[in-house]
Parts: sequence; C-alpha cells; structure tokens
Amino acid sequence: MKKIISLILCLGLILTGCSNEQNLTLSVKEVVAQVYNGLEDLPELVEIEVTNENISYYLGIDNLDIKEGIASEPLRSCFAHSVVVVRVNNGVNVERVKKQIKENVNPRKWVCVGAEEVIVENKGDIIILIMANNKVASKLQTNFQKLK
Repeated sequence: MKKIISLILCLGLILTGCSNEQNLTLSVKEVVAQVYNGLEDLPELVEIEVTNENISYYLGIDNLDIKEGIASEPLRSCFAHSVVVVRVNNGVNVERVKKQIKENVNPRKWVCVGAEEVIVENKGDIIILIMANNKVASKLQTNFQKLK
C-alpha cells in the first residue's frame, strides 16, 4: 500500500511539473533593485512596466503569459543596457520561453549601439533578461543568481 501511495505522489509531482527550484517571493521591482546592488557608473535608468503591448520590444516575443514585468533601461538610447524581469503564470514552460527570448531579442535595438552580452536566466517563475556590456552583465547575473 505504501508503495502505491508513493508511486501516486511521484506521478502527481511529475504531471504538475514540480521542480526543486523554488519561486522567489520578491516582486519583479524588488528583483530589479537587488540585481543592481553594488553596481556603479550606470547611465540614468528608468523603469517601465512590461505589458502585452510592449513585451515584444523588451523580450523579442509576443503573447507571453505574465503576472508582472518590469524593464529597466537608460533614459537616453545611446547606452546599450537593458534588464527585464518578468514573473510568468503557472503552466508556462520557462525553458522554452528562455530559448525563445534568447533567439529573438534584439541586442542592437538602441540607436548606434549594441549590447555585448545577452543573458537569459530564471529562478522558478521569474525570468530575467540582461543585455549590457560584459562587465556589467556579469555583475548583474551574479547578483541575480544570489537571490533567494
């Protein structure tokens, strides 16, 4: 009987797509604030809400099922820098979405400049896109990976 219950529980976890990775309890705004910790000499940045109307510009894909999203970009378009954080709804295939973003985002969307590095990662239901110069991108990525 115990074996059958254990088998049913394991099957339930597989079917619901459960993973060992926990979702962050931070809001997307809090994630953005924390990934910038310790970074200096950045251009003046503004935060813009990511919606269905502008998601293609920020992530290069359309129709992503998100709960919330925020983009942090330079006030002036002469700097190649973008940090976009979205929380996807339940049932979204995060790995597939990350692949689509990486394949479709435009690292040269600014006037006369392009990002040296494009990083797409996730922690649970939070996906981050980082486009920046190598040094800044690496620091942002490290800060994101440290989030709990």
